[in-house]
Amino acid sequence: MIRMECPAGSACGGCRGRGEYGELLKKKQARVAELLKPLCPVEDIVGMEDPFHYRNKVHAAFGRDDRGRIICGPYAGGTHRIVPMDACLIEDEKASETVRAVRDLMTDFRVEPYDEDSGRGLMRHVLIRTARQTGEMLVTLVIGRTPFSAQKAFVAKLVKKCPWITAVCVSLNGRHTSMILGPSTRTVYGRGYIEDRLAGKVFALGPNSFYQVNPVQTEKLYAKAYEFAALTGKETVLDAYCGVGTIGLGCAEKAGKVVGVEVNRDAVRDAVGNMKRNGITNASFVCADAGQYMRRLAAEKARIDAVFMDPPRAGSDRRFLDALSFLAPERVVYISCMPETLARDLNILRRTGWRAERAVPFDMFPWTEHVECVVKLARAGSTKQSG
Repeated sequence: MIRMECPAGSACGGCRGRGEYGELLKKKQARVAELLKPLCPVEDIVGMEDPFHYRNKVHAAFGRDDRGRIICGPYAGGTHRIVPMDACLIEDEKASETVRAVRDLMTDFRVEPYDEDSGRGLMRHVLIRTARQTGEMLVTLVIGRTPFSAQKAFVAKLVKKCPWITAVCVSLNGRHTSMILGPSTRTVYGRGYIEDRLAGKVFALGPNSFYQVNPVQTEKLYAKAYEFAALTGKETVLDAYCGVGTIGLGCAEKAGKVVGVEVNRDAVRDAVGNMKRNGITNASFVCADAGQYMRRLAAEKARIDAVFMDPPRAGSDRRFLDALSFLAPERVVYISCMPETLARDLNILRRTGWRAERAVPFDMFPWTEHVECVVKLARAGSTKQSG
């Protein structure tokens, strides 16, 4: 029996804090099954053998407690009140150690935590990204003002204390905002990014890069998505909401051609860089609204055999779903991070000529309420099986 016994309980809001893992999986399974029961069979949820320390992205804020000591940790849910925490059971252990090192060095160098109300102080947050496959780590120090006069010595001491750090950036954010990073970020140590391997490909991760926070489960989820797509090496694949290209590039060698579409220009730039980094020549990326782009492809009578769609938690909008029907690919693989919006979208797609054939839930965020699903769809009346 695997149990969570976090000393912070649920104070930070990051997870449930305590409980038995198997029972939580059952609840997630039941939630998905109930929502999708009228639409398609739901297979057993894919959980983790070791559901601890899976988060490869860690954020901590800095402040002082009532006794004047520097503290670090996450914000309590819905507030900017710091929950002091030395370690977290779902975060990468070396990342937690690095956060503590930053906190301790702040005392050594007399670096004041930033105070949002007064605008005084310096150190606001630290954001850490770790690469599970390569072991690389990127640390981004977020400061509320300049200058950081002891920066060079501070970073040198930090890297000495934590030799696994491969890159350090400093981001200036003096705004009254819930955003962690500011508009200006510069590299002060290393190359300013790290590399990780996912689905057999190498991806560069900077401070702002979107990347799944649980690489172990992501590998399993992508494998199921590729199984559902049943690619033979000849298909033209559209990767909608492609982000930095992880899904499309991961299956490029199994497809004839991959086209990724993403509305975020920075993500498209990163996707192109990742394509070149992996020597992939049968992929391209477009900065556009996915629904509008699919309508354009349909108007041009372009042939798309398979579509991967991985929308945000709010799901897809009606324009995208209508455009999918206009484009009429042979099969669609829907990757969802919110079962409620997934059920809504599948109902809309059913009315526009699609049938959901199989759904598999994945526990991407153990000890939280979140659950992801991969769903295989085909056009109603299609006799071609998609695996």
